[in-house]
Parts: sequence; structure tokens; C-alpha cells
Amino acid sequence: MDRLADIWFGLPAGVQDVATTVLLLLPALATGAIVLRGYAPGRLVRAMLRRFSTANMVFVALIAISVAIGVGLTAQERGLRQGSARAAGAFDLIIAAPGSEITMMLAAVYLQPSDVPLLTGAQYVEVASDPDVALAAPIAFGDSYQGAPVIGTTAEFVTHLAGDVVEGRMFATSAEAVAGAFAPVATGVSFTPAHGHGPAAEADAHAGSVYTVTGRMAPTGSPWDRAILVPIEGVWEVHGLANGHALDEGDRIGAPFDAAYFPGTPAILVRADALWGNYALQSRYSRPDMMAFFPGAVLAQLHGLMRDVREAMSMLAVVTQVLVTVSILAGLMILTRIFARGLALLRAIGATRRFIFAVVWSYSASLISGGALIGLMLGWLFAFGFSRIVTARTDVFVTASVTWTEVHLVAGFFSLTLLLALIPAWAATRRPLLTDLRN
Repeated sequence: MDRLADIWFGLPAGVQDVATTVLLLLPALATGAIVLRGYAPGRLVRAMLRRFSTANMVFVALIAISVAIGVGLTAQERGLRQGSARAAGAFDLIIAAPGSEITMMLAAVYLQPSDVPLLTGAQYVEVASDPDVALAAPIAFGDSYQGAPVIGTTAEFVTHLAGDVVEGRMFATSAEAVAGAFAPVATGVSFTPAHGHGPAAEADAHAGSVYTVTGRMAPTGSPWDRAILVPIEGVWEVHGLANGHALDEGDRIGAPFDAAYFPGTPAILVRADALWGNYALQSRYSRPDMMAFFPGAVLAQLHGLMRDVREAMSMLAVVTQVLVTVSILAGLMILTRIFARGLALLRAIGATRRFIFAVVWSYSASLISGGALIGLMLGWLFAFGFSRIVTARTDVFVTASVTWTEVHLVAGFFSLTLLLALIPAWAATRRPLLTDLRN
């Protein structure tokens, strides 16, 4: 047994998926081979499908919708998890004032408006001057423009997040900005930010303060695609604060910052040159006056908390499949009554019970096969469409695609229903011949 397990786990993932699909389909294939051995009821089955096409299409639609719900739910849930994880991929380590890691992650990574405490200039300089720190980018939020968040940071952060700008150039003064890939501003446009977000935003709070967009970032698949990034000095100046540098330094932007002129920042994105360095920094700066956390780890905890929701969705899909399977069984029993007189005539002219069994089972298999295949395609369409809606609402790029998981789900459903189709096929052979002929 251990030897077989070792062989199985030693196979490539693609081979395992194909093998699993074949194993799930094997009961249906074996049943078909046994039932149809020596018979070819294809022409008669096609005639039955044409004769009652409307009823058959309704039956196929019922199966297809059931399969599509199961496929769509599982594909969408996986796509949402992958999209949220991808959006957090560029955020190695976040350092912030003590508080809720989840709140800070939602604010710093997913740009959800939050009221959080600030780190001081001394704390920032301590982190930025750490020899293990390769990047320490302050992140300041609170303003917006036409619903898009205006985020203060550094040019190094922009490059870390999205690489080189794909249009125009990087900001060079505190009055310039770089737009996210889908931000509602064009290169060369000037705008005045509003204080706050949403309906409560104060449009005139920063009257007289203007940013000019000098470039546009590449898409990141995250809420940052709709953000407008400005030098953090600009955010401080707009709010009437010092800009992080001594007065004799003029309009210089970027690190290093002077702790005495550093008004504070809600969060610092930190990255070390090596993976072990990030863990060392996380341990070093997890202390009473600061918290350091990995957004990916917090997101994993959230996914863990959502496991009950995921299991509920999976259970809903299973319950749906069970209910529809029972409905299919009842429906097939009803459909066989429609063909009862025709089947009785076949028996009267010499057809064996086993041939009738093969005809009814093949007819059922045709409906189930068509419904399962259409349902698989519909499930992909449902998941694709819902992903577009989720992406538009959250700005997290979600792609839900049909994978081997959904194929396995459909294959298992297909085999189970074909096995259950043996019941109405058997029932059709046990009906009283004379009664059906009279009816």
C-alpha cells in the first residue's frame, strides 16, 4: 500500500489529475460497456430524443443548471482567494503602530479607508537605517480624487509595486503624481484632492493644492490600479505639515527623511534583500511601540476564518447536486412512462427485456451527458461573469477558471447519475406488457 502511495505521489500533478478523472469516469464507462454489450440502440434513442425534444431540453437544462452552480461556486471561491493573495504579493512586510493587523492590512494593501495611528519620525528613521532593510517606503492615505485614493509614498515604492512607469515619467517634485493603471486621471492633467473618501469627502478642504499627473503605472491586479500615487511630502504639505526635510533642502523628495521634520506615517512597507531578513525584521520590530506583520500570513488567517464559508459553499454545491440527482431519478421514471407504449410494442414484436433496458439507459445517459457538458461550460461562463463583477467592485483582479477540480466534480456527478439511471431502466422492463399496450 505504501509502495502504491509513493508511486502515486511521485507522478506529475497533471498525470494525477487525468488519472483521477479517468477513475471517476470508470464506473460510468464500465456500466455502459456492460449494459450495451451486444446491442446498438443508437437509432432508437435518437428517435426518442427527437420525438419529445421539448421535454428533453427541459430535462437537460435542469441538469446543466445544477452542474453550473456547483462549478461556478467552486471556481469563483478559488479565484477570489488567488486574486486577494496576488494583490498582497508585493507587500513583503508591513510595520505600523500597534493595533489590528487585519485593519492595517486592509488599509495598506487593499486601500480600504481606515483611521489608524501614525508612526513617528524617530521610528521611521530607526527602521529605514536598519542594515537589514533594503526598502523602507512610507505609505500615507486619507485623501481621494473622484473616488480614487490619493496615496503618499516614495518613487522606490512605485517601482517596487509596478516596475517602471509605462507612460510618461516618475514624479520628481511634491506637486506631481503617478496614476495607477486604471485611475480616473490622464497624464498631464492637474487635479485638487479631496479630504477623505466617498460621500463624506471634503472637496474644498485642500483648495489651492494641485497635483499634476506625470506618468502611469503598469497594471498590478490590485486596488492600487485605481490609486493616484504622490510623493509623501506632497501629502504632508497639503495638510499644512512639515515635509520630512529641513527647510534648507528646498523641494527635495524621497529618502532620507529627517526625523525632526517627519510628521508621521500610518505604515511602512519594508523589504529585506533575503527572505530570512524579512523574518528577522518582523521579529525585531514586533514590540510594544510597533507591530510588524506579513500581509500574506494575515491573509492566510483570514482565508482560514473563511473556511467555514468555503465549506458552506461546497456543501451547498453538494446538496444541490444531490437534490438534482434525486430529481433526475424521478424525472427519468416519469419519462419512461411517456415511452411505455412504444417500449411495450417493441417487446410485443420480440425485443428482449435486456434490449429495453439498454434503450432506456442509453436514453438517460444521453440526457445526462448533454446536461453535464453544457453545465460545465455554463459554470465557466457564470464564474467568468461574476469575476468581472467582483473585480469591478473590489479592484482586486479575480480570474475564475475551470480547473481539474471542477472537471472531477462533474465526472463524479456524471458517474453517479449514470449508475442511478439503472433504476428507471430496470423499472421500464418490469412494467406489465398488456397494460402498456392498452394505454
